[in-house]
Amino acid sequence: MPSPSEQPNALVQGTLDMLILKTLALEPMHGYGISTRLTQISRGVFQVNAGSLFPAFRRLERGGLIKPEWRATENNRRAKYYALTPRGRSALRVHTAAWETQTAAISRILKARTLEP
Repeated sequence: MPSPSEQPNALVQGTLDMLILKTLALEPMHGYGISTRLTQISRGVFQVNAGSLFPAFRRLERGGLIKPEWRATENNRRAKYYALTPRGRSALRVHTAAWETQTAAISRILKARTLEP
């Protein structure tokens, strides 16, 4: 596994599902739209490829957190759009609260100063 210094912009393990749920809380989207939105909102820090997204979609769908629906895209092509379910909204709230608690704790640890005599 590469070290964080080798992949400084890699997503932290376990955050992709939460980021997908948050993106879908804004509006239903197809896979490419979700990938593009994540890149835009993160200002290019995160670029999620299909090889990561589609297994996450299957996982979230199996968990009842998102539901797919075939629709026409803006370009009149058929694509699978994903929408957040009520269970997904609830999971997003839980994951977001846990993430905020964890990142606040990590921030406190990183700001800790050594006690020198």
